[in-house]
Amino acid sequence: VEIYSLHVDCRVTSRFAHTVITSRIVNRANESREATFEVELPKTAFITNFSMSIDGEVYPGVIKEKAAAQNEYDLAVSKGQSAGLVKITDRKLEQFHVSVSIAAASKVTFELTYEELLKRQLGKYELLIKVRPKQLVKHFQIDVHIFEPQGIHFLETDSTFMTNELTEALTKEQNETKAHILFKPTLDQQKKNSELDETLLNGDFVVRYDVKREATAGDIQIVNGYFVHYFAPQEMPVFPKNVIFVIDRSGSMGGRKIEQTRDALLKILQDLRQEDHFSFITFNHKVVEWKSSLLPATEENVASAAALVQTLSARGGTDISGALLAAVGVLDKAQGLPERSVSMIILLTDGQPTSGERNVEVIQENVQKAISGKYALFCLGFGFDVSYKFLEKMALSNGGIARRIYENADAALQLQGFYQEVATPILMQIEMQYPENSIEGLTKNNFKLFFEGSEIIVSGKISNELDLLPVEIKAQSHMSNLTLKEEANVKEKEQIFQNQRYIFGNFIERLWAYLTIQQLLEKAISAQEEDQKALEAQALDLSLQYSFVTPLTSMVVTKPQQQEELANKPTEAG
Repeated sequence: VEIYSLHVDCRVTSRFAHTVITSRIVNRANESREATFEVELPKTAFITNFSMSIDGEVYPGVIKEKAAAQNEYDLAVSKGQSAGLVKITDRKLEQFHVSVSIAAASKVTFELTYEELLKRQLGKYELLIKVRPKQLVKHFQIDVHIFEPQGIHFLETDSTFMTNELTEALTKEQNETKAHILFKPTLDQQKKNSELDETLLNGDFVVRYDVKREATAGDIQIVNGYFVHYFAPQEMPVFPKNVIFVIDRSGSMGGRKIEQTRDALLKILQDLRQEDHFSFITFNHKVVEWKSSLLPATEENVASAAALVQTLSARGGTDISGALLAAVGVLDKAQGLPERSVSMIILLTDGQPTSGERNVEVIQENVQKAISGKYALFCLGFGFDVSYKFLEKMALSNGGIARRIYENADAALQLQGFYQEVATPILMQIEMQYPENSIEGLTKNNFKLFFEGSEIIVSGKISNELDLLPVEIKAQSHMSNLTLKEEANVKEKEQIFQNQRYIFGNFIERLWAYLTIQQLLEKAISAQEEDQKALEAQALDLSLQYSFVTPLTSMVVTKPQQQEELANKPTEAG
């Protein structure tokens, strides 16, 4: 079975990426064979379309509500016959896998489409394309078009499998607002060596870039009555941080995990700024406060903390509740902290609560009551024995985020990378204001914190015939309270995208739907049960209307002989 053509076609318009992967396969044997289509896509993406055509007959995937799809599937398939089509494969990716039997000399074309909004992290956007054809492919190409009306500030490509020969197959063209990247290696360029038919193409192909920004109230773009507003101020003074690291040293953290935690913490200590205050709480079944108060991050204090980190060893149970409440207590009674500063708790744990309070709902409630909106809580779950759902709910209920740390060789780097994302808060209490009576379906427009290198995105529908869309941003910076104002000329803005062959017509509307679904699902995690149902119902409606495979929908793929399979969206919480 030969893959004779594999094309990855990706168009990024104003951070919204639309990717189509097309694989053409022929069965050269003289009997029927399995043809397999296996693609890894970013977890943050939603699949929007899939089809296979076998000898001219098209079998489309149909997106339905998950429960309805499951019932239909159960009827069509006797138990245990078939697994789902999508599973999480690593920290950033999930895998879509489908195989179908094709007759001798037959051809099949698989086509998968997915969309995602690229998220700015540490000052850049990253478009990740996983390349793993597992064989030499006669017609192989990755074709990426980027259009950023704000202007492209820098652009780079990076790959885990490049050789000098393969570099010759890569071309980049770029002007003020557009970039085109084409990677089209010949059969010879793909080979590991001339004797063997083994492919070099195995790994990540990454495009990273950032856009130009004026020092104003961000950038507004409008298409077909939908707007998106990007806001990412730069070069502002950084708020001093008051940070407490709450570190699990229970028995299960033993060995590699505690070593990687020590490595990461030693680097993080070096990254503290002089005006920051910090402390450590370590816990197993006992909770130990390193100091009874927060200390300024002087050289001396950092060195003394590093000495403590070096001695961290793992044994005993896990009292998550006691440790978090102790951290809140230290912040509550802290004195002499800078007046305008950001207080945060960073929890790292690899397990379930086994000591102290063990009921996760009670822990969530007590922690939320204790924090009561004063501090941000970030929860890092190390490995797969944690209850990620519990950590995610706790973080989202307390103005933070949760992240899973994968037990790989690079776990220490994952921990450091996370810290760098939250290390430089430059704005607090950000309110993005729009004319109330002229905007519908506004996405989240209040944000507790803004970290340098990230980006705030707000989208909505302009409901009546507005000529000018006024926006006002209010926020607190380290030095003062800010008010930024901007007016967008609707007709002028609409004009920008008119004659671009790049654009799939309603991309801002799709971006709005993508962002709204993500925010509804996130809100549902920390909501009360009745609210949760309402939020999920709203997200389901949008998922069906815009045909996205989200955690609430399934795609039913029907093969020849009426066999059905399901593609579901896996989540980090399982």
